[in-house]
Amino acid sequence: MDHLLTLTTFVPLASGLVLLCIPGLSDALWRRLTLAATAVTFALSVKVFADFDPTRTGFQLVEHVPWLPAWGVSWFVGIDGVSLLLLVMTTFLMPIVVLGAWTDVTKNVRTFLFFLLALETGMLGAFVSLNLFQFYVFWEVMLIPMYFIIGIWGGARRVYAAVKFFLYTMAGSLLMLVAILVLYQLHFEQFGRLTLDLVAAPGSPAPALYDTTVPIAGDPWWRNQFWLFAAFALAFAVKVPLFPFHTWLPDAHVEAPTPGSVVLAAVLLKMGTYGFFRLAMPLFPAAAVEFVPIVFALSLIGIVYAALVAMVQADIKKLVAYSSVAHLGFVMLGLFAFNLEGVKGSVLQMVNHGLSTGALFLLVGMLYERRHTRQIADFGGIAKPMPVYAALFGVVTMSSIGLPLLNGFVGEFLILLGTFLASPITGTIAAFGVVLAAAYMLWMYRRVMFGPVENPENRGLIDLGLREKVVMVAMILPILWIGIYPDFFLRRLDASVTEMLARIEPHAKLAEAARAQQDDAVGRWARADAALRAQLGLERGAAADTDAARATWAGGGAR
Repeated sequence: MDHLLTLTTFVPLASGLVLLCIPGLSDALWRRLTLAATAVTFALSVKVFADFDPTRTGFQLVEHVPWLPAWGVSWFVGIDGVSLLLLVMTTFLMPIVVLGAWTDVTKNVRTFLFFLLALETGMLGAFVSLNLFQFYVFWEVMLIPMYFIIGIWGGARRVYAAVKFFLYTMAGSLLMLVAILVLYQLHFEQFGRLTLDLVAAPGSPAPALYDTTVPIAGDPWWRNQFWLFAAFALAFAVKVPLFPFHTWLPDAHVEAPTPGSVVLAAVLLKMGTYGFFRLAMPLFPAAAVEFVPIVFALSLIGIVYAALVAMVQADIKKLVAYSSVAHLGFVMLGLFAFNLEGVKGSVLQMVNHGLSTGALFLLVGMLYERRHTRQIADFGGIAKPMPVYAALFGVVTMSSIGLPLLNGFVGEFLILLGTFLASPITGTIAAFGVVLAAAYMLWMYRRVMFGPVENPENRGLIDLGLREKVVMVAMILPILWIGIYPDFFLRRLDASVTEMLARIEPHAKLAEAARAQQDDAVGRWARADAALRAQLGLERGAAADTDAARATWAGGGAR
């Protein structure tokens, strides 16, 4: 099918615009048609998945159409194994989000559903973009629907949370824009042509941005890899979010309606980690290697800090929000391990987190619809009136903490393996974060689900209906699939991850050699210092012996 990626990207937005132009549609019909539009988009993504050849390197299903050719701007889309999994995950989740939120949103339903469809197009466009201008447009477009989803349909502090979300992400995006312009100029100076394509267009021998040589040092400082990487990294770190840029996330999650929380956790946060993989690391490989200790340190702090904060949360939704900070810390560790195990585990964990945390937010929303509270203290013994709900919640909880045969285990195992190969100390500390995750998730599950039903309002709770069961079964099936047969997904990452690591490896070896030389120089200095100190000690000892002999002789002469 021609233009398959373009169709997949724009079917949601086009459907929303068509629905807006049809007057008199009821809210119920809007819901059904929106569900149909997202289902069609998922069907198209399945076709993309089927047409993808995991044995080939480079991007596939490429479409390139000049847009502003004089300025190097084009409509340029394509996928590799990484963007393929994220694309399919996004299209898979959107019908579930619409179906799961069937009764969650009751005011301005049409506007809400239109924003959901526009948001899906923005997310898909970012995943398939191979032109930096095009990527930036989709990156910014995503902010607008999510801002309104939080600000209009959110909780009591929705405006504060929406503004905070927008300002944080916009601030990082502006620095990235500056870095894009610098990279654009550097490419023009080296090759004499203007382009914002990341890779060469089909059939074109012309170099692209990936071929640009960015200086490692020299003047002016703002054209060096370190500072350009830092500008991109800040934009992506805010989106991940990486500690200490995470403070917008708990507010946004808690105040957003259930569909907004699911999309935010499952997809929008992955824009940050995907940005590191697609842009920051391959464009500035030397700087990426130099940033490894910083990223490792911030990721470990985020894992431990978020876990400890999650333990003391009284709100279930806020606890799940902080768990996202910890989980994405693991994803960052795997990415910056710069080995096949770590990076493949990191990409798989992006998908795993989308499924498990998305399912947790759906389950929390279902409970909130019944009780209109998320306070852990208001529950207890929920498993008695809602046994199906408790069982499904238990499966998703085990997935989140990484129980074997569920999806979370595969991703976390590969990440810890890759991190340990890169830095045994970092891998050991990260493993402690897995224990903390089990502690706060199981503690929350026990307090909510078990014990006596002390609150009379909990005794009459109704278990999940057919629609809710369908939603949760749809979420749990891929959780089991990935946990039992992960190679079906992992083998689609081999070529893409290997190709990216090939760009990083020479710089990693140079950095390792430099560190070895530095360690050797430090060792030689330490040995020389020790020898000098020993020599000085001997000389001082001989001088002391001489002084003592003189004192003895002088004393004997006086007698």
